Amino acid sequence: MIKDILDSNETISAQDRELNVLKEHFPACFSKDGSFDIERFKEYISDKVDVKSEGYELKFLGKNYARFLASIDTTTVIKPDKEHNEKPENKDSENLYITGDNLDGLKHLLKSYAGKIKCIYIDPPYNTGSDGFVYNDRFDFTVDELMARLSISESQAQRVLDLTKRGSASHAAWLMFMYPRLQLTRDLLSNDGVIFISIDDNEQANLKLICDDLFGEENFEGHIHWRRRHNQPNDRTKMIGLVAEHLLVFAKNSLNLKEYGVGKVGLTGVFSNPDNDPRGLWNSKPWKVGSDQSGSRYIIQAPDGRLLDEEWMGDQSTYEELLADNRIYFPDNGRGWPRKKIFKHEREEEGQCATNWWPHSQFGSNQDGTGRVEELFDGVKNIFSKPKPTDLVKGVLNVTTLDNDFLVLDFFSGSATTADAVMQLNAEDDGNRKFIMVQLPEIIEEGKPAYNAGYRTIDEIGRERIIRAAKKIKEENPDTTADLGFKHYVLEEPAGKQLDGIIDFDRNLNELIVSNNLIEEFGTGTVLTTWLVRDGYGFSPKVKAIAFGAYTGYHMDKHLYLIDKGLDYSAIEAIVMKFDTDPEFNPENVVLFGYSFTWTEMESLQTNLKRLNATEKNLRINFDIRY
Repeated sequence: MIKDILDSNETISAQDRELNVLKEHFPACFSKDGSFDIERFKEYISDKVDVKSEGYELKFLGKNYARFLASIDTTTVIKPDKEHNEKPENKDSENLYITGDNLDGLKHLLKSYAGKIKCIYIDPPYNTGSDGFVYNDRFDFTVDELMARLSISESQAQRVLDLTKRGSASHAAWLMFMYPRLQLTRDLLSNDGVIFISIDDNEQANLKLICDDLFGEENFEGHIHWRRRHNQPNDRTKMIGLVAEHLLVFAKNSLNLKEYGVGKVGLTGVFSNPDNDPRGLWNSKPWKVGSDQSGSRYIIQAPDGRLLDEEWMGDQSTYEELLADNRIYFPDNGRGWPRKKIFKHEREEEGQCATNWWPHSQFGSNQDGTGRVEELFDGVKNIFSKPKPTDLVKGVLNVTTLDNDFLVLDFFSGSATTADAVMQLNAEDDGNRKFIMVQLPEIIEEGKPAYNAGYRTIDEIGRERIIRAAKKIKEENPDTTADLGFKHYVLEEPAGKQLDGIIDFDRNLNELIVSNNLIEEFGTGTVLTTWLVRDGYGFSPKVKAIAFGAYTGYHMDKHLYLIDKGLDYSAIEAIVMKFDTDPEFNPENVVLFGYSFTWTEMESLQTNLKRLNATEKNLRINFDIRY
């Protein structure tokens, strides 16, 4: 497990990820017309990196180091929060909350969720100088190691280390922080997936350049301006007062979006059902043509008696059919102009695109975000600084797709606004959207309102917010069947006795007695969860515990996991018998926690499993020992 990753990471270079594929992972090397930029490609695959040529803008100090960080695997393990996860409201939930560094979280998620995330929304640090962003690298590379890994000189390696170790808040430090995370993000998106990134003026231009570099300029979908406040700023030290923030929108593949019709749900961004139409939530678009359009002219009688002689979007027979089908709506109690209903469950492509101006009246404001958190936390003020409003995230989700069954990821979860928004939408339209939240357990300073309220880390606030929001949503929607729970997992880096045991263990010693206690240090649940995610089963698969005599193994589809000590001969015979006699038991891989077994036990198991080659099943078992 960890030792395998450590050994593998020793051979990783900055170019390994990019060499696997071309356009799939090098979109920035292709121009808008599809032509290939060979010179730019050479920069990616060069085995000699000249840091002197790296500078601000597209090339920044530490860019190749950032790519290197994206390439090496995580050595963290996934520890389930057993007490929380076994609660009735959580035990069957498909929502996830991951406490840990989001770089590690993304690497774990890629093993099970690559190409499966439809919508990603993140609100990363803005690097304003007052938002607390400082780049502090937890990796402990030396100058010599970076010289070897990145093929750079001693002075160049020192420059990179200075940037990572001294707590910089420079543009280059922010770029180096964001780059590997966004690089991994692209691989998580589905082919019709979209990412929305909130940002302000400080790093907006740099963020656009990073995303052009990683997603490809041709996949830029738009730049949304969200008015974040009601009032006008009165800052006499500035020429321009800040009333808006930005959301940059990139697709995994814009061509797939066009085929799917994503963006056509824009209209006003809000779906409702004021007339209790049995077809569900709907929006509407004008039936009267615009000033720059042409249509069919005839007279429509409005419910209030007005005769409307105008040009309309369709001919009279079409209008009458729509009217008879309750698809024509007159706002303002019949006093408004006719509008055609667009039902959310229908994949119609006739809706208007979402605009790039999102007013606070429709998508919420900073005050609304703050008010929601205060309301949930019993009026306590400033539990969390400047949380986003749920209406903003609901707008993001509505624009992404007409579906109401898809995965949503937020790996800068903060106060968990995204989770709250997902649960609200599901309660409103009986949806089955599922959220994945990732949040670093940032320490809350003593004396802060959150600290005084009993919280010690940011992730504690996020999880509590989800619990309180779920309770409120259930009170407001007592008949909802929406998933209002979540599973919680913590990413832990091996340390202390765990790390000592890993480093000191020699897999080549043919000892008859297993002298280490690593399984007790990690816990069976942690090892099993980490492996399940690694093997593509996700965080919450339905694993079957099987008794082989007095020994317990864990079966999931194509894998049988043997983790604990105590694999005696009777247990080995029971495993072979299960394979031989149970037609439903056909795992192709037997995976062992190498620290728990002697050489004799592993050899005996492998020898006996080979006997299955001669049975009617003719099974050929892959024997996988992990350290």
